[in-house]
Amino acid sequence: MLKHLLPLCALLCCACNGKLVPPAPTAGAEYPHIVLIFTDDMGYADIGAYGGDHVSTPHLDRLAEEGVRFTDFRVAQAVCTASRAALLTGCYPNRVGLRGALDHTAKAGLAPEETTLAEVLKSRGYRTAMVGKWHLGHRPPYLPTDQGFDSYLGIPYSHDMWAGHPEAWAQRYFPARVPLLRDSLLQDSLSDFTHLNRMYNEEAVRRITDHDTASGPLFMYLAHSLPHVPLAEDPDYLTPTGQGLYADVIAEIDAGVGEIRRALAERGMAENTLILFSSDNGPWLSYGDHAGRTPFREGKATSFEGGVRVPLITHWPGHTAAGTVSRANLMTTDLLPSLARLVRAPLPKRTLDGHERLSDFLGQTERPSPTPYAIYWLDDLQAVVSADGRYKLHFPHAYSTVGEQPPATLGQPVKYQRDSIGLSLFDLREDPGERTDVAAAHPEVVQRLTDFARRLRTELAGTGG
Repeated sequence: MLKHLLPLCALLCCACNGKLVPPAPTAGAEYPHIVLIFTDDMGYADIGAYGGDHVSTPHLDRLAEEGVRFTDFRVAQAVCTASRAALLTGCYPNRVGLRGALDHTAKAGLAPEETTLAEVLKSRGYRTAMVGKWHLGHRPPYLPTDQGFDSYLGIPYSHDMWAGHPEAWAQRYFPARVPLLRDSLLQDSLSDFTHLNRMYNEEAVRRITDHDTASGPLFMYLAHSLPHVPLAEDPDYLTPTGQGLYADVIAEIDAGVGEIRRALAERGMAENTLILFSSDNGPWLSYGDHAGRTPFREGKATSFEGGVRVPLITHWPGHTAAGTVSRANLMTTDLLPSLARLVRAPLPKRTLDGHERLSDFLGQTERPSPTPYAIYWLDDLQAVVSADGRYKLHFPHAYSTVGEQPPATLGQPVKYQRDSIGLSLFDLREDPGERTDVAAAHPEVVQRLTDFARRLRTELAGTGG
């Protein structure tokens, strides 16, 4: 099925730090263009194809109809920085020293010696562009252009990290404006996010339109800042949906998917482009009607399915069968080794937590993972999902919840309450809402997943893992 592959050529590594060295472009290269779209705080049910009746997403629905829709895709930690670190390195965020969310005072970021997905693809002749929210360090040498991207336009951290935040403590703590960077230089400072979706969509289209296919295939990483709060819509961009501000923001993201696909078609690139669409974590439930929806328990900043199970749609003509619904058990950490396999790139010279799952990402197989998957919150390994995706073991931990409070309105969050869970095993096939503890009925599963977690904790003991 993988017909667009180059013959294997020399694989070069830099002796000084293990970084991959990009070769000269190869004539006639037919590796696919790759477009990775990653939204922020988008709920599992915020797409029509995933059951969302509160939003209108015709372009994403069409992408799912013509490609593969995944039901069991997870992130490694349900918050901004940590989730993105896992996506781009193939490692649990704790392995690369990043957990939680960096803010404007952070002095560090993703270490320069780490090899990113952009660098892996660049080693095979890709031209690499990033648009949107980075959130892996806002100072050199941690910027996208230091980490394998040829170009960048976006904001380096979350756009709620500014003095317009609805909570008083944040108004005192955060700066008045958020930096907008072009490559590594300050292009503007933003306090109005009305045009953010439109700006990102237009820049993404421009990168496709301006791409010289003779120079090599394109990898574009579009990381939307929204629907993370504060929500903002551009009334001159799209007609409001009539379904509320959150639905309008989702409609702008959806429109961008349509614009990107149209630009690819106009450039003659569509038939050889792999598109992947997902989110960094589940919805920020304390924001009520300014947050997304999930059919699962809890949301962002928890290790329950509502926090870590996110939508994933993949589409590549001739490789993904239209209308496929896959229950393959996958995590963001699997993307780097899988795309490395696709383009026959060497893997980074370090331990990876993800696995090569290329045929699963293309919807051709539903293999079990070679190992269980760990789910972290900050430094705490809180849960493990079995290799086949059926069982999930929670270790005792406290977590934040909105509980039974009336939902927040108009962007003013409710205060989180604290709750806790003891050692609990859930059968996700029968109980995806994680309500019925079946640990007593399956002691062998509890032991197997506990042993995996113990080994991983020992291995990462020096990294906060």
